[in-house]
Amino acid sequence: MPAWLLLALLVTPIRPDPRITPGAMLPVTQAQVCAHGYATTVRHVPVSEKRAVFQAYGIRPSGRFEIDHLISLELGGSNAIANLWPQSYHTRPWNAHVKDALEDRLHALVCRGTLTLPAAQAAIRADWIAAYRQYVRRTP
Repeated sequence: MPAWLLLALLVTPIRPDPRITPGAMLPVTQAQVCAHGYATTVRHVPVSEKRAVFQAYGIRPSGRFEIDHLISLELGGSNAIANLWPQSYHTRPWNAHVKDALEDRLHALVCRGTLTLPAAQAAIRADWIAAYRQYVRRTP
């Protein structure tokens, strides 16, 4: 394993720090977030905000991370810094790709009407790994 990857695994948060990233939502409805293409209409995180998030977490910007929305845009999450954190693509088993699967699953449940939007937002905000285990499967 390359040294940079080992170091990233040691210092990379797999959950956002709630003091830095408590989560933030837009005032939206289920119908709005379920409209085709909704997330692309609200996606806008300036580079300056991304840099600020990396700095707040003490992580150097790199292609090993994405600035992720704790509460995803497809669930009504905001682009505010309070909803952003650097999530690794490389941590195992919990990483950005796994969280993406959770976001897609929660969005599908909300749009089918089997889970309320506030419940989906609360679950992912409280602990995305616990939400993954509840709504997707025990382990990735």
